[in-house]
Amino acid sequence: MADDVGLETQLCSEQFGSGEARGCRAAADGSLQWEVGGWRWWGLSRAFTVKPEGRDAGEVGAPRAASPPLSGLQAVFLPQGFPDSVSPDYLPYQLWDSVQAFASSLSGSLATQAVLLGIGVGNAKATVSAATATWLVKGELHPRSLTYCCSQSKLDCNAKQWRLFADILNDVAMFLEIMAPVYPICFTMTVSTSNLAKCIVSVAGGATRAALTVHQARRNNMADVSAKDSSQETLVNLAGLLVSLLMLPLVSGCPGFSLGCFFFLTALHIYANYRAVRSLVMETLNEGRLRLVLKHYLQRGEVLDPTAANRMEPLWTGFWPAPSLSLGVPLHRLVSSVFELQQLVEGHQEPYLLCWDQSRNQVQVVLNQKAGPKTVLRAATHGLMLGALQGDGPLPAELEELRNQVRAGPKKESWVIVKETHQVLDMLFPKFLKGLQDAGWKTEKHQLEVDEWRATWLLSPEKKVL
Repeated sequence: MADDVGLETQLCSEQFGSGEARGCRAAADGSLQWEVGGWRWWGLSRAFTVKPEGRDAGEVGAPRAASPPLSGLQAVFLPQGFPDSVSPDYLPYQLWDSVQAFASSLSGSLATQAVLLGIGVGNAKATVSAATATWLVKGELHPRSLTYCCSQSKLDCNAKQWRLFADILNDVAMFLEIMAPVYPICFTMTVSTSNLAKCIVSVAGGATRAALTVHQARRNNMADVSAKDSSQETLVNLAGLLVSLLMLPLVSGCPGFSLGCFFFLTALHIYANYRAVRSLVMETLNEGRLRLVLKHYLQRGEVLDPTAANRMEPLWTGFWPAPSLSLGVPLHRLVSSVFELQQLVEGHQEPYLLCWDQSRNQVQVVLNQKAGPKTVLRAATHGLMLGALQGDGPLPAELEELRNQVRAGPKKESWVIVKETHQVLDMLFPKFLKGLQDAGWKTEKHQLEVDEWRATWLLSPEKKVL
């Protein structure tokens, strides 16, 4: 009777990652009996028995199920702990990224063939020295300053847009290489321009790839995610090489067919890139996503979740810094007198000072030394809310009244409007912040573009300069 109870009672259980758990029961002879019927990838429906120490090991072996059930391919191409160790958008992004990499590999083969033809490969009249000189000049004619300027851009704030931009620019560079042999007199200049574009692609693409790796890694496993991305890329490039070896002999004698193949592959490349970037769901707020979420909240009283906001985020525009909102500006740019400083400080105790130019709808924000992510998020929300006063669409009653004052003439002084919006924001922002957190946004960090200027000030609502 006791043995029957032991067989029915589950002593313990285990599971690998998010897989189905298997239970363990005591067998009649005192051994452990593991159930592995739920492990669908092995297709097993029986139980393994583990004999206790001292029993005849030849009777039954230890269960093979005790080893991690990752196949060799999973271990090579997917991060450890997949899918729990990466973001939910990892798989769709990587699939579309592999498609675009395959198309880009084939396009690159066609472009390389065109460049080799242009420098004289296969031409009996071309000399080795002339071809070598052309190749070297092609590789060196590009100003290093442009890669420096590209590296100074805030690529992590708008990683999706810059990723798409880099891949489209790469297609433009390959198109220049394809067309270079058509105009031999401009060949060197054309391929040098193409090489310059590829330098920008290398900087922008590498930086945004790093930013996306940070987003995808969920267990402090950036190195593993990056390594598996390289493994996937190697496999895709190998497949592209094999297909290129079959494709190039077919198109080498027909420039028109080669160009048609290039346009088809370019279209596939851009489409796959768009789908890959669109599948990303960034859970931190940049200016574009914050603008969408705040507009929806002011108009409908609801906070968009990251999936909905990322689906609405513009990808083809908006990756250049927006002049309407500047965070972290120097204090000396905004004030030149004690009175002007007092105007910015009065009426609130927030660790930021905000100046609004109504005529240009431009907001500049000075941040205090103690300003953290929450302060930056409130300051950005404040600036975008002021911009909404000059826009269309429904607003809460308090803001609608301020909008009417802004639109009525003569214009109310900007600093007075800013002071009143501070009071409105004192009531609105805590609810908005909680709504962001409840919707799944990570508010402890952000991707807003913030300059490095910080300031301190002595004036406060309690201490006024007479």
